[in-house]
Amino acid sequence: MRRKVEPVEVAGARIGEAGSPLLLIAGPCVIESEDLCLEVARACAEAAAACGFAYVFKASFDKANRQSVDSFRGPGLAEGLRVLRRVKSEVGCPVLTDVHEPAQATAAAEVVDVLQIPAFLCRQTDLLVAAGDTGLTVNIKKGQFVAPWDMCSAVEKVRSTGNRSVLLTERGSAFGYGRWVVDMRALPQMRCCGVPVIFDATHAVQLPGAGGGSSGGEPEYIPTLSRAAVAAGADGVFIETHPRPQDAKSDGANMLPLAELPGLLGELSAVRAALLDAGVLS
Repeated sequence: MRRKVEPVEVAGARIGEAGSPLLLIAGPCVIESEDLCLEVARACAEAAAACGFAYVFKASFDKANRQSVDSFRGPGLAEGLRVLRRVKSEVGCPVLTDVHEPAQATAAAEVVDVLQIPAFLCRQTDLLVAAGDTGLTVNIKKGQFVAPWDMCSAVEKVRSTGNRSVLLTERGSAFGYGRWVVDMRALPQMRCCGVPVIFDATHAVQLPGAGGGSSGGEPEYIPTLSRAAVAAGADGVFIETHPRPQDAKSDGANMLPLAELPGLLGELSAVRAALLDAGVLS
């Protein structure tokens, strides 16, 4: 059943409301160091402000679903939250991180502004309810194995706590082995769940397992898919970015180089403005 989208207050904006700014969720995949997080957050915040985006910094304290047991996972919960607290304080932007277990939601909620449910855990009822119970905005990433309309069930699990502040993020669907494919119909279909929808432009170009013990990627397609998603009505974009993707400790193969972010945001802002001028968005 089609529902009216309920705007979500994020980063000082009502995301999902006609005429509202696009939301940028961006940062490195994992917290590699305090200095890196501050560098990326400052650059992203500046680029977002220049292009009229609302901005939330993203970084994970633990990558619990890495392919190899030897892969770098992050600094852990306590140190990760310390870094995120400093980013929030010094850069002045909201922060987001993933949670993998119900107990992490409560701890992370003391620092972050948005809790994110990883794609592989989007059906975990206890985790969704724990995130909802914090009262924070909850961003649920659509599993690569889930139909767009079935994400309404995940939304309702969070809303069962009385928390109406929910976002959904599309990151593509599994197409055979080792490839994600983005069906742009998924964006309006998920908006029918009554929530704003974000497009994950960097995980959408990931090639799982293509790097042997890690994922590969096709980052050259990030701009193409991002423009298409905004044209299809996405309320924002999720972009993992790094000043030196080749040196990133997680998902570098599908990251956007930080220097390319301002130009891409300018393009997306122009697409959004054209839609508004044409009266396409309502």
